[in-house]
Amino acid sequence: MDMTRIGAFLAELRKENGLTQEALGKVLGVSNKTVSRWETGTYLPPVEMLQRMSERYGVSINEILSGERLTAEDYREKAEENIKSALHQSAFSVQERMAFFKRKWIKEHWPVFIVCVIALLVIALALRGRPTEAYILCSLVAIVQYLTLRNRMMTYVEGRVFDRLPREDVTGHPIFDRD
Repeated sequence: MDMTRIGAFLAELRKENGLTQEALGKVLGVSNKTVSRWETGTYLPPVEMLQRMSERYGVSINEILSGERLTAEDYREKAEENIKSALHQSAFSVQERMAFFKRKWIKEHWPVFIVCVIALLVIALALRGRPTEAYILCSLVAIVQYLTLRNRMMTYVEGRVFDRLPREDVTGHPIFDRD
């Protein structure tokens, strides 16, 4: 995506509609400085603003992201380019999102970890006269607890990370789930 081109196109659309940056900012609920930053290509407007400007100006979001009005022939090609570019330029990579949701899950489930450690200590204390059996049993319980908790965490993480990414239909075109 060419941010400068997108910005110039947004400025052109605003002017065609007889709006100043300040007037558009009031309509969208942002400052005129924010509109200026969009139009200079410093920042890309958030999706909600792209949608509102698309409706207001009578152009598609794809046209805004392409920085030009598109013919029917160009539309599909530009849509594919824009989706790939948006995914590539995403603020966070899949690995970063996964790390974030792992930390979040651990932070929300710390009491479970404490209960697991206490359970292991109780087993170890109950079998303190038999060190071999205690070692084997504690090891097995720890492995089962770890695998169970890791599975729960990864189910949580993957549900939040991958449910937000586009899937592809049988022809290879992206399908975006609606929220």
